[in-house]
Amino acid sequence: MANASTDLDNAEAQRQLNNNNRPASTGFWETETTSAKLFECSRIKALADERDAVQKKTFTKWVNSHLSRVSCRISDLYNDLRDGYMLIRLLEVLSGEMLPRPTRGRMRIHCLENVDKALQFLKEQRVHLENVGSHDIVDGNHRLTLGLIWTIILRFQIQVIKIETEDNRETRSAKDALLLWCQMKTAGYPEVNIHNFTTCWRDGLAFNALIHRHRPDLIEFHKLTRSNATHNLQQAFNIAEQSLGLTKLLDPEDVNTENPDEKSIITYVVSYYHYFSKMKALIVEGKRIGKVLDNAIEAEKIIRRYEALASDLLEWIERTISIISNQKFANSLSGVQQQLQAFTTYCTIEKPIKFQEKGNLEVLLFTIQSKLRANNQKPYVPHDGKLISDINKAWERLEKAEHDRGVALRKELIRQEKLELLAQRFDHKTTMRQAWLNENQRLVSQDNFGYDLPAVEAAMKKHEAIEADILSYEERISVVVELATEMESEGYYDIRRISARKENILGQWILLKELVVGRKSRLEKNLALQKTFQEMVYMIDWMEEMQIKLLSKDYGKHLLEVEDMLQKQSLQEADISIQADRVQILNTAALKFTTVEGYQPCDPQVICNRVNHVNTCLEELKQLAAKRRLELEDSRELWAFFQEVEESEAWIREKTSILATQSCGKDLSSVLRLLQKHKTLAGELLARRALLQQTMMKGKEILTQKSFGTAGIQERLMEAKAEWKRLEDQATQRLCNLQEALDFFQFSTETDDLLAWLQDTYRLVSSEDFGHDEYSTQSLLKKHRGVRESIDKHRVQVVGLRKHMVALPLYYRELDEVRARMSETEQLYTEVAEVAVLRQQWLHDALAVYRMFSEVNACEVWIDEKEQWLNNMEVPERLEDVEVIAHRFESLDQEMNSLMGRILDVNQIVQQLLDSGHPSSTEVRGCQDHLNSRWNRIVELVEQKKDHLDSILRIQNYLLECTEIKSQIQDKRKAIDATQYVGSDLGSVLALQRRLSTMEGALAVLEPKLLHLQEDAEELATSHPDKAVEILVPFEGISVEWEELKRTLQGCEDSLTVAGRLQQFIQDLDSFLTWLVQTQTSAASDELPNVLEDAERLINQHAALKEEIGRYEEDYERLQSVNELLESEEAPLPHGALQQWLHKLDVGWNKLLEMWESRREVLVQAHIFHLFLRDVKQAEAFLNNQESALAHVELPTTVETVEAAIKKHKDFTTTMELNLHRIKAVIEAGESLISQNNIYSERIRERVDLLSNRGNQNREHAQQWLHKLNDQWELQRFLQDCHEIGDWVAEKMLMARDTSRDETQKLHKKWLKHQTFMAELAQNKEWLDKIEKVSSAL
Repeated sequence: MANASTDLDNAEAQRQLNNNNRPASTGFWETETTSAKLFECSRIKALADERDAVQKKTFTKWVNSHLSRVSCRISDLYNDLRDGYMLIRLLEVLSGEMLPRPTRGRMRIHCLENVDKALQFLKEQRVHLENVGSHDIVDGNHRLTLGLIWTIILRFQIQVIKIETEDNRETRSAKDALLLWCQMKTAGYPEVNIHNFTTCWRDGLAFNALIHRHRPDLIEFHKLTRSNATHNLQQAFNIAEQSLGLTKLLDPEDVNTENPDEKSIITYVVSYYHYFSKMKALIVEGKRIGKVLDNAIEAEKIIRRYEALASDLLEWIERTISIISNQKFANSLSGVQQQLQAFTTYCTIEKPIKFQEKGNLEVLLFTIQSKLRANNQKPYVPHDGKLISDINKAWERLEKAEHDRGVALRKELIRQEKLELLAQRFDHKTTMRQAWLNENQRLVSQDNFGYDLPAVEAAMKKHEAIEADILSYEERISVVVELATEMESEGYYDIRRISARKENILGQWILLKELVVGRKSRLEKNLALQKTFQEMVYMIDWMEEMQIKLLSKDYGKHLLEVEDMLQKQSLQEADISIQADRVQILNTAALKFTTVEGYQPCDPQVICNRVNHVNTCLEELKQLAAKRRLELEDSRELWAFFQEVEESEAWIREKTSILATQSCGKDLSSVLRLLQKHKTLAGELLARRALLQQTMMKGKEILTQKSFGTAGIQERLMEAKAEWKRLEDQATQRLCNLQEALDFFQFSTETDDLLAWLQDTYRLVSSEDFGHDEYSTQSLLKKHRGVRESIDKHRVQVVGLRKHMVALPLYYRELDEVRARMSETEQLYTEVAEVAVLRQQWLHDALAVYRMFSEVNACEVWIDEKEQWLNNMEVPERLEDVEVIAHRFESLDQEMNSLMGRILDVNQIVQQLLDSGHPSSTEVRGCQDHLNSRWNRIVELVEQKKDHLDSILRIQNYLLECTEIKSQIQDKRKAIDATQYVGSDLGSVLALQRRLSTMEGALAVLEPKLLHLQEDAEELATSHPDKAVEILVPFEGISVEWEELKRTLQGCEDSLTVAGRLQQFIQDLDSFLTWLVQTQTSAASDELPNVLEDAERLINQHAALKEEIGRYEEDYERLQSVNELLESEEAPLPHGALQQWLHKLDVGWNKLLEMWESRREVLVQAHIFHLFLRDVKQAEAFLNNQESALAHVELPTTVETVEAAIKKHKDFTTTMELNLHRIKAVIEAGESLISQNNIYSERIRERVDLLSNRGNQNREHAQQWLHKLNDQWELQRFLQDCHEIGDWVAEKMLMARDTSRDETQKLHKKWLKHQTFMAELAQNKEWLDKIEKVSSAL
């Protein structure tokens, strides 16, 4: 929309220019048709003149208002702008840029040139001027001059206005924006309704309303009336001029007309707009300056406050560290409790206040730094020892000392409480253990065992029960000792009493164990003796049963039955052996009791009688078992012999039938299979022969022993030997037949294979194909070599086949077929070998000839081609053609080198063929001589052509180089001549400097070339005297041009001096602008820190950026001082371009400062936020530890562990309260940041709410867990009492159930123990009633 409005204003201005440029229509005035038309035309002309007069007056005042800034003024708009000087100054004031310097002089051409400069500047500013030329302004054309001024007003005063509508949906510019601004400022004023720039301003209320809106102290708007227009206008114009400093561009009569001039009113209203906009900016700047001063004063106060607070805090930290570092504690539980209470008061009340002060110090220092950076002041650095890092280090030392103090106090308190609890437990347990030990010592003093095994076993079981009860009590005794040892190691104050009671308990316990061991030893002796007697009785009964089995007369009726009876006999003998060992063990054990000293459980003579009876029974049993085994073994040997003989005879008959039915085979494979089967049979015969011999040896042994059942053994042995002899003879004959058949079939197979191969080979070696060229002959020769190698290898096979035939059996050797096949094989092999040798020689001869003819043909073809080319070649005069020919001769040299190698190869092949006496030797020799003669001719021809070509090429290169160097010198001189004119713009000066620098480098390169060219000219003139003039004339022309060039270059030194000074300034300006762009990029970074380190790093980088800007400020001021150089009229410098760059530099510098300030605000807030996050993470770590501790707790199951858990939980709640104070400080810091509208307010709010909720939840969970622990302590205390009284009752029940009536024990002693038991029962009744009350309460 803004662009469209601008285009409309430019179009309107252009239409006015076009209308003003049209020639006056003389025909219209000369045509006097009617008086009405004449009046109308005169009226229009009068109104136009009136409008032009108003515009001229308004525009003249407007131009003077701007020219006054440069001490200039015009009196006549049309005349004073004709020379273009004032027009250029006006555009410089409006645009802030430097235009080309006006041309001095009063001639018309000077005026046209100045106006052209102004119009050209407007075109560069994209101001479209149609039908307006410099001659129109110089000629003083009224309408075009007014149109030009109006176009300038539109471009520099009105077009820059941009206003957004109230709903922010649209942005207007230029005239529409100005109208919208007027409507917005006068909204709400009665009788003021602006919708154009003509009639709406006639009553003057609109002007007064604009002034009243911004300066209500100057006008009493409610007293103005619409009817008094002249007064209203005069008042507004006077106040604007006197109070606001606005030039009075209009008079009341200019506005209070029927048709006020729109452009004049717009021009005047625009001055209102720019003034009030500037006034608003000045107000804002004033507020900023006041704010900076207030911030500086406030920062100084905060610094003094920071130093005082830091000193107080550090002093308190050092004092507190010295106090809490003392590790001396009271030597009593009450004293340690008082010290812990004092330490808790410090942690919960005193320290949190100081921690909050420490956090406030960090915030205070950061606030100081932020304010100083905001005011562009030097950062504040606290004195040594008062830095935040120093305070943090001191605070860390305080926390370490606090932690050490807290840990030491808690350890000391736990130790004192533990010692008190141990002392109570020790006293209670020693009382119970004393009573139990006395009672058990009485029990183990009795020896009533009995006189048989059941009675002794019953006594043993009773004793084991007593012993198990005593052993189970050892852990309780050790608990008492451990309690005493622990109290002694912890330094309990009443350790002497504890040690005395411990020694008493240990003495009684050792005595009780000695009594138990002695009673158990006596009881074990009785039990062992009774068990031995019982085992002897069992052994005698078993031996009597075994004697009955061994007297049986049954020896078996076949081999299996005898084997079964022998296995049973072995089992019986094993049982007897085992029982014999057992009897020996029993006897040894029984006899030990006869030699025991001291207590003897039985009479020794009774023991000896029982041992002798058992030994007699065992000897009788062993004799019967040996006799029975001998009889069974004889029976088994006889029946085994008969079974083996029957098996051998059956196997011999089976193998005999197999050998009688088999043939000798029909071919080689069948014979091999039969031989394999026969080998298997031979192996079976060997194995069976050994078995048969063993069987016969057994039969002879049986006959020798003459046992029962030996009838018919000798006949069976003779029959088995005869059958075995027949089987062996038949197997031997079968093997001989198979071997003879195998030899014959192998010979037939080998002969067939060899004949087939020889026939195939003969067909190959007798072929008449020797190849049609070199490649085919090489392939055939390679194949033939393989055939020759194969023939040599088969010679061994032919010889071996002859030996094989001689080794055949006579029957097979005398066959006609065998003799004929052998002769045929030997004859065929001889023929194949002879034909192979001949064919190899023929192939070698053919290959040599093919190779020679091939190479000769290829060489002659190449020689024919090159001779034709050399004979037809003419050396050209043009250098390009000569170079082409030279390039072709280079390729020809390479080809000739290659061909010469091939010709040498041909000569070598020919010599080999001649030496070998080849049939075609004469033809080969003639071909060689012809080839060598042609090669010598082509070599001579090439050398001649190359010498002539080199001569032409050197002359042409020299002439070409002369032409090029002369052309270069002429071009350099023209370039130097072109640089003599120095323009007034920056581009011309820079171009001059670059050209001359390049020119000097080019001349330094040309001078060595000239010396080298002179040497070439002298050498060529000497070697070619017929062309000496043609060679030396070009070089003389080059020398003349070279001297002229050096003289021209000498005249440009002054221009280079000026250009050097300007170049230095431009380099400095370019470097500064490059730095400015880079620094703006750094200042415009939108990077936000993610962690505290990043925030501090970015702030430090931003501060370093500010320091860098301060270092460059001197360079900026030095560059701005170039205005003095621009004001000098003698310096031929490009003023306009430099002024534009300096203006851009000024804008960029101010923009950089604004960007740095904006970036600083963002980084400060981000740094404060990350400091807050650091404290939040510490607080969350506290909460996580609390939650973890509360989530992993378990209810203990003993009184001691419950008490320890309660103590531990109290310490935990104390620590938790300390941490909650720290968390509260973090929450307060977060609330403070939220109230300051930090950019991370939403995230801060989330963290603050989360910390608050989690802290409250942990406090509730801790209270709930403490209630549970108290309830668990009461329950475990009750269960412990129940367990102890249960143990006491169990002990007393064992005593009460003792109903023994041992005569050795006196009745009076029992009565006394019973009285003691009743007294203990009455005493513990009160304890039981107390437990019942506690259970009811639970």
